[in-house]
This record gives sequence, C-alpha cells and structure tokens, in this order.
Amino acid sequence: MKAQAFEGRSEFQRLVQEALAWAAEQGCRELHAWDASFVDWPLSDAAALASLAAWARAGRQLHLLALQYDDIVRRHPRFVRWRRDFAHCVTARAVEPELRLEAAPESLLLAVGAAGQVTLRLFDRHLWRGEISLEARDRVRAMEWFDAIAQRSSDSFAPTTLGL
Repeated sequence: MKAQAFEGRSEFQRLVQEALAWAAEQGCRELHAWDASFVDWPLSDAAALASLAAWARAGRQLHLLALQYDDIVRRHPRFVRWRRDFAHCVTARAVEPELRLEAAPESLLLAVGAAGQVTLRLFDRHLWRGEISLEARDRVRAMEWFDAIAQRSSDSFAPTTLGL
C-alpha cells in the first residue's frame, strides 16, 4: 500500500489512536514519536491510554522526542500519570533549542510489528495534512531522521518530580 494522505485534526487523532492500538496488537517492541509539544495528540483519551497500557510490557520502549514537555503536563494529566506508572518503558528527550528543524514533520509516529510497519506523519498543522504509510522505505527514512535529531537531545520529562 502506498502512502495515503489524510486531512483534518480529528483524522490525525483517529490515526494516532489506531496506530497505538495496532502497536499493542502487534506487540511492537519500540514506538518512536516526535512532536514539538504533543499537545494535539489524543494522549489523555481513554482509548489511547488503554492501547498504551496493553502495549507496555517488559522489553518495550516508547521513545518520545519533543521541543518541550510543559504543555503535555498541563493538557494531558492522564498521560502524565500513565507515564509515571509505566516509566520503565518510556524515554523522553528534548531537542536542543538551537537545532534547526526546517524539514521536520510537525508530528511523527513510527511502529514496527510482526505484520509490518506504520509511519504516521503530519506535515501541516494549520491544514492538518499528513500521510500514513505501511511502506518499509518510508519508515526507514523517518527513523533515520528521528535518530539524527535524537542525537541532539537530552533527557527530559521525568516520570516524577521531586519537591522540597
């Protein structure tokens, strides 16, 4: 199947939820997700959290990459709680602020399972245009980009905060 275009915020959110459910069904070992803030992702929706909880087992890893996580803490408290409970399988890194991201997708979700792979990319957050692909070459290109950016990032979004 070639990449299929989508348009609309609700369509993007539906595809994120479907990709997370697929990852849980397939037993994907790793998920890679990029967004400047993840504020528009359906991370506090019950369906997304149920899929993430079903997916999270020993040996699994969710790699989050963002510019900052302040908005996710404010907008997605249920996900923040999930992240605390499943800290063993989540790495969250923040990209160096001076890094130039001109060719970056607005959002990216990558998953590889026994029956294939999924690459979900949002290119335009104003018109909510993007594509979903099941092609290995699309995932490989996106993964190369993700890895290159991740090398210019540092740990962020701790599972718990220490207070005095």
